[in-house]
Amino acid sequence: MRQRAVYFVITGLLAVCVCIRAADPSGSRTVGRDGNAAYWEPEWFSIISSQVNEKPIRFFVDGKEISGGKYSVRLSREGQFQIPSELLPECFSCTSLFYDNSCLVMDRGEIHARLSLGSRELLVDGEKIDLSASLEEENGVIYVPLEAVERAFSYERDWNAEENTLTLTGRNGELVLPAVYDYREEGRAPQVKNQGSLGTCWAFASMMALESSLLPEQRADFSEDHMSLRNSFHLDQNAGGDYTMSMAYLLAWQGPVPEEEDAYGDGYSPPGLEPVCHVQEIQVLPEKDYEAIKRAVYLTGGVQSSLYTSMVTGENDQRYYNKEMGAYCYTGTEKPNHDVVIIGWDDTYPRENFNAVPEGDGAFICANSWGGDFGNDGYFYVSYYDSNIGIHNILYARAEDTDNYDRLYQTDLCGWVGQLGYGKENAYFANIYTAQEREELTAVGFYATGPDTSYEVYTVKDVSGSAQFGRRRLAASGILKNAGFYTIDLRRSIELEPGERFAVIVSVKTPGAVHPVAVEYNSPDKDLSVDLSDGEGYISYRGSVWERVESGQECNVCLKAYTKIKK
Repeated sequence: MRQRAVYFVITGLLAVCVCIRAADPSGSRTVGRDGNAAYWEPEWFSIISSQVNEKPIRFFVDGKEISGGKYSVRLSREGQFQIPSELLPECFSCTSLFYDNSCLVMDRGEIHARLSLGSRELLVDGEKIDLSASLEEENGVIYVPLEAVERAFSYERDWNAEENTLTLTGRNGELVLPAVYDYREEGRAPQVKNQGSLGTCWAFASMMALESSLLPEQRADFSEDHMSLRNSFHLDQNAGGDYTMSMAYLLAWQGPVPEEEDAYGDGYSPPGLEPVCHVQEIQVLPEKDYEAIKRAVYLTGGVQSSLYTSMVTGENDQRYYNKEMGAYCYTGTEKPNHDVVIIGWDDTYPRENFNAVPEGDGAFICANSWGGDFGNDGYFYVSYYDSNIGIHNILYARAEDTDNYDRLYQTDLCGWVGQLGYGKENAYFANIYTAQEREELTAVGFYATGPDTSYEVYTVKDVSGSAQFGRRRLAASGILKNAGFYTIDLRRSIELEPGERFAVIVSVKTPGAVHPVAVEYNSPDKDLSVDLSDGEGYISYRGSVWERVESGQECNVCLKAYTKIKK
């Protein structure tokens, strides 16, 4: 009881002073309510931080609560709020780029801020600002002093100690994107490659987009050979492909693997190669939403998109392509047949640079897969008025180390092939899996088949069949802004025993949808041969009466489960 009393006294003090500490390296000097210096013992902040962090801090930015994810805002032992750098784009619409393993760069419109590891000196547009805490790294996570974000982007803080709630309010409004942004100038451009004569542009675009999302922190070269030969679609490399195949391959953890382990162009892909990262989220951005594309490029990574071009046959089609300027624009009705990666834009790019002169200025900067002799060292401009650019937009939004989870339970190796539902916006779907050993269920993954999909995730332990689904317990909920695949971390892990059958259940509501559930089936369009013997999936309209999908609909539900081995 004595320690509890001390805690309430100290948190009362914390609410007044901890948020406005002076820059004393000892960590013991603070500023009181009246602005005069006051002194607190460093160990007091240690007590405060342990008590504050014991219950997750509720964090609000401009009225939006930031929740979910593996890391959250914390109070340091020195009494300073810290935020994981990976949350910066979502919270503040700024870049979070770590150069040379030492320097964090935060860009937001015209504001440019830099902070080096271990340093308390923040540079904002060249002006030096002394902070009360430094940029820190702990267990591979970069923690940014919240003060740095506040000073760089003009946020005001409110800390409610009793509610354990931290609120930031911005004074500069929403992000204003620059008129020109180019990965080549930012150290974020993926390496240009050459697909040769094979129909593998889809794999090259996917890998380049994924590689760009890791830059500048990590420069990777992933194998297009492995993606095009070791997926579950079993197509010839000249048969072509699309982004749904890329998504299925990556989300099934079939790859990516390094280029050096499976070189391109020899027609052979060695068996048994393991992925070097786990892709956990791939977003499908809205059609022709150029603002969304630009934000994705600015904050996350290159966006895979599609064009129509007759140049895939090796011809230099001067009708649509200005070779001298490296500028392309097609305004006809042909469907796309080639994938590229959007790595930037120029709103002022002159319309006169295109052979087929469009209605106005402006172009996306794209990386191609025809080698460095094409365009400007492999990069080229595509007019905003091109018929197909920006229709299909794929963002590889979340790639993690391979130790993020120990086991992936899945039945949908071909991924999102079709959709199922009841002619309504909402539906339930479920999979039953059997734990292979003593594990903890920590996350589930599924597709949102349209924007603004709201979801609820449930779990059921020790289940024999759908008759026990009434015992389900809510494990997570939220809204997904874009279509795509998402990994949802559960609020708390679920302990599983070896051989225990467990169910993961999802309820979705996708505005405007009539079949909101993604499924894998033997699509005649893709000449698939889907294995229906490896799953136990169910679908329901209201979550009360369930239908077995393998026998009733001849498909597998796209619903994965992720576990950690309990030691």
